[in-house]
This record gives sequence, C-alpha cells and structure tokens, in this order.
Amino acid sequence: MTLPMILLLVIIFIAIVLFAVDAFPADVIGIGIMVALVVTGILSPEEGILGFGSETAIKTLGLLLLTTALIKTGFVQMVTRRIVEQVGENKNRLFWIVSLGTAGMGSFTSNTASTAFFLPVTLSVSKKLKQHPSKMLMSMAFAAILSSSMTAIATSTNLVVSGLLTSYGLEPMGIFELTPIGIPILLVGLLYMFFIGRKMIPERELEDNNKYLQRDTRYYAEVEIPKKSPWVDKEIKQLGLRDEFDISIINIERPGEGEVKPSGKTRLRAGDQLVLDGGCEGIFALNDRKAVRFCSTPDEELPEAIKKKYGMAEVVLLPSSSLVGQTLRGLSYRKRFGIQVLGIQRRGKVLRERLLNERLQVGDQMLIHGDPETIASLESGENFRIISDTIEEPKNTKKAPYALIIFVISVGLAAANILPLAVSTMIGALLIFVTRCITPAEAYKSMNWSALILIGCMLALGKAMDSSGLANYLAGQLVTWIGTGHAYLLLAGFFILAMILTQPMSNQAAAVVVLPIAIETALQLGLNPRTFAMMIAVGAATSYITPLEPACMMVYGPGNYRFMDFVKVGSLLTILIFGISMLLVPMLWPF
Repeated sequence: MTLPMILLLVIIFIAIVLFAVDAFPADVIGIGIMVALVVTGILSPEEGILGFGSETAIKTLGLLLLTTALIKTGFVQMVTRRIVEQVGENKNRLFWIVSLGTAGMGSFTSNTASTAFFLPVTLSVSKKLKQHPSKMLMSMAFAAILSSSMTAIATSTNLVVSGLLTSYGLEPMGIFELTPIGIPILLVGLLYMFFIGRKMIPERELEDNNKYLQRDTRYYAEVEIPKKSPWVDKEIKQLGLRDEFDISIINIERPGEGEVKPSGKTRLRAGDQLVLDGGCEGIFALNDRKAVRFCSTPDEELPEAIKKKYGMAEVVLLPSSSLVGQTLRGLSYRKRFGIQVLGIQRRGKVLRERLLNERLQVGDQMLIHGDPETIASLESGENFRIISDTIEEPKNTKKAPYALIIFVISVGLAAANILPLAVSTMIGALLIFVTRCITPAEAYKSMNWSALILIGCMLALGKAMDSSGLANYLAGQLVTWIGTGHAYLLLAGFFILAMILTQPMSNQAAAVVVLPIAIETALQLGLNPRTFAMMIAVGAATSYITPLEPACMMVYGPGNYRFMDFVKVGSLLTILIFGISMLLVPMLWPF
C-alpha cells in the first residue's frame, strides 16, 4: 500500500466520522475532503475541481432550477390542495393519496423537497380526521425515500453514481433505467407500511407523565404583563388558563422581588415576567386576548410598528436551512425582522432553558411570533416550513402550467435519448427564465446550493479512489478474501456496506466510497460493473433504520418519534428491499 493510499484512507475515515457525528453541514465536509485531497497531493488542483464542471454537476444544476420553478410558481401547492380535497374523511385514503403523492413528487425532485411540501398537508389533514400524526408522517417520509429508485433524477445519489460510471468509460445511468426495480420497491414498501409498518408506530403523547399534555404540541413561552393588561391585580385562579387555554404558569419573575412561586392565589402585577407551559393552539388563542406581551428575552423591545400587528405560526427547520447550528442570539431575528421564537420542541422534548444560546438542529419545531407578512415570507426560503392547519393558495399561479410543460419537455427529451440530460435540463432552465416563470434572482436565492457543492466535492473523492489505486487495491483484497466464485455474495456485501454507511453519512458520500471498490472488483472478476453500480444506488438509498436521513429528521419532532421507532419499523422494510434487490438486480443487469 502506497503513501497516497494511506493518506486517502485517513481522509475517508475522518470524513465518515464527521458525517456520522454531524459536526458540520455535509457540503462543508465535502469542501474539506476536496481541499485535503489537493493539499496532500493525491489530486492536482485541476483534478480537485473537475467535479464542478462535470456532466453530473450540470445535470444537478439544471434539475435544481427546474424544480425550483415548479415550487415558486405554486404548482406543488396547487397539487397539495387537490389532494386535501380528495381525502375526505377516509384515513386509508389519506395514506394512499399522501404516500403516492409524496413518492410521485420524490421521483422527480429530492425526497427532502417532497417531504417538506407534504409535511404541513399531512399534519393538517391528520388533525381534521382526529388521527395521530405519527401514523402518517413516518409513512410519508418513507414514501419519499422509497421513490429514490424510481428515476435517475429522483436523488442526487443516482446522479453521482451516473457520474462515476462515466468516469470509468461506462454509459451514464438512463433516466428510467432504475424504474423496473424502483416500482417493485415502492409498491412493496407502501404495502408494508399500510398493512404492518404504521401499526407498529406508537401514538405517543408528548411527555407522557403530564396529563395536561394531550391536546396539541407543547411549548414553554415567556411573556410579560403590560400595564393595561386585564390580568393586572387578578389571581391566577381567576384567569381560567388551564380550562380555557390548556396553559399553566410555571414561573414568575417580579421586578424588584425576583422569583415568585406561582399558586392559584398569586395576584399578578404589571411588569411580571411569566413562563407559560401550553399547547400551541392555546398560546395562539391567548395571543388574541392581548393580555400579555410575548417576549423570548424580556430585556429586548420590539419596534412599535410590529407590536401593533402580531402573528403566530408553528414552523419546522428544514435540512437545507443555513440556520442549522446557529444560535438565536447570533441570528438576532428579533432585532432584524421582529420575529420572536417563543418555544422549541426537539424530537418530542420541550426545551425548558433560555433559548437564545440554543443551537438549532434539523427538525426543530418552533413557535414563532411577530409580523404576519414576515412570517408568511418564511415559506419562500429554504429555512422553514410552516406547519399550520391551513394551506395557503399561491398568490400567482399563472406561470405554473409553463413551468410544468418545460419540466416535462426537458425530462422527455432525455428519456427519449434525443438529448443528454445535462443539455435538456439546461435548455429547460433557459426557458423558465425566458418565459419569466421565475427570475434568476428568485431561482438562485431559493435553490439548494449545498447539494450541488456536495456532489462536486464528492466526485473528487471518487476520482481520488481511482487515481491513487486505492479502489483497485481494496477490490483485489476483497476478491482474495471472498473468492472468485461468489458473485451473489459480493453483490450482497456491497449492498449491505452501502446501506450501513448511508445511515450516519450522506447517501452520496456512501455511494462514492463504495462504488469505486465495487467497479474495480467487478472488472477484476470479469463481471458486469453495472450490476454492482445499480445495487449500490439502491443500497445507498435504503436509509430507514435510523432517523438521520433528512426526510426522517423533518418528521421526527412533529410525529413525536423515538430513535428505536425507526429501528423497529425500518428494519423489516430494509430486509424486504434487500430481498427484492438480490432477486431483480442480477435479472435486470446480468453478471
């Protein structure tokens, strides 16, 4: 083993650890990998940045622009409204409409995007049907992930696999090449979730030991009693907070006296700073009474203009958000935008401490308060998704048909092998700008650039695996260990390896680490490398047994799940997908 191989193994090991512990955003880790490869001399500077000019990167850019146009023109929101109209009162119908809708959208966009758009729909309809959201949210997230093998553009992982195939002189992945195995995986997965999986999901209420935590999502909110409040000089028991609002006062800070222990006979005063424990619906209702002033930090004042028009919303932090890992104090949301974070719920637990120094995490549910227009504008970015019980009609959907037609034409040209996907998607991107479906400024602001950066950087790692000889060396060791007459065993081993690695790290990273070794192994044994490439594409998307997949992290809090819920429900699903893959992959792509 040469020095470059040893250095590359060290870089891969460090990258896997960083991906596993989520020390930095995935794109930051990707940049670190690329820089390390160049600094150590494993790749030249030109080779290090080659991935950003690759056909795979251009495909990804075009697809991001096209899907952004569908979202920004309101096409997706129009579809979700029609879904809600079709559900009626039938819970089984809700399962199939939401699951198939999420999978359908996920077949042509990222599973994170499809989950983000169906999350508020599912929460809303579940509430109307009086069904615990946990029964639907995991199924919805799994449906989004199951769609990853439907098309070559369903996930950026497939684009990475396609790019690595071309680097070995093989044909890129056809846009519907995975569909023959994707359809059985999707159907079996949805049938499993309908008949078995959703029945294994507990209807767990938040913090079961509290009998008052049974109506809706709970938060701790900090408020101050203004001088003209009707609460001034009233005893707590006279307010009827628990009966009318499902709210309890758990702490009082009184100017000049310090902490006061609340009881039914405690008489409130102007300037008292209260900590409330309540459901989001109760806090929403309390806001309408104007009895208190909401404040995440009592020493800060909101602008008078914003005080006059309050709005509230419950939001969830998206995986694509630039706010992940930052603190509320550092963001200065109140001073900059007049938005207060009243409470945070993380993975089923209410955060009780002061929130300003709390670092935000993917899937955090937050109760926010402030200017209604500013709150509504949060939907247009990639930071939050509002999980309210209404679905807002898009303001302007005139361009939605154009965006859909352009998307279909772009994908159709590639599917019919008339143009390469990279070319057809860039033609589509040009058309959405020329027809003014969206402006370049809107597109660039709303796009998920981290996906493009991660792909470009991870292709550099794939190049390093090949040029350093590490992939060839590891393949030789694997062949010596397993033997030359065990093609099925090798295929199973690569699926399992990709599946295991994709739990703590990104799907793309798992594919880049495993695929070069698999291709070299196939070439040394005289087997079809495409068989192994397709198996790894499926294996890298099989991320059901932990909630670390972004789609799962988004539903973790709203569904009030636990880590072991995913292990319990996802394990059997993983075994089913493994069985389908072992049966169909060698048939569709013979050895």
